[in-house]
Amino acid sequence: MNQNDIYEALKSSLVDALGIEEEDITPEATLLGNLGTESIDLLDILYKMDRRLGIKIHVSDIATYIQGDIPDEEFADEKEIISSAGLIQLKKVLPQINADELAGQLDANHILDLFTVQNLIDMYEERVQAAAS
Repeated sequence: MNQNDIYEALKSSLVDALGIEEEDITPEATLLGNLGTESIDLLDILYKMDRRLGIKIHVSDIATYIQGDIPDEEFADEKEIISSAGLIQLKKVLPQINADELAGQLDANHILDLFTVQNLIDMYEERVQAAAS
């Protein structure tokens, strides 16, 4: 299974779950913003992907993937603003972000707003590679 296979499965899942047109789905589209995904939709999408690919990802796995091994108190400050260490981690898993522009102002509660179709594809690809090892 390659990235294209994952992308095609994800497009089908997004169309089914969100009732959107396939042409609206691009790798750069954000799930929450551009595609209008809500929490319940995300659960449905992940369930559909499990059925299509046989790879289970939970919503909590996305949070863990984004934050990495950085403890909460090091990832963001007391005002929930992402720290410099948090931004370094985010840049690894969300390479499309401009960490310099977000420095000192990215609220931890808005990180999922930056999560794109490609980020989810990358996450599934990592799971596929891990399962093959």
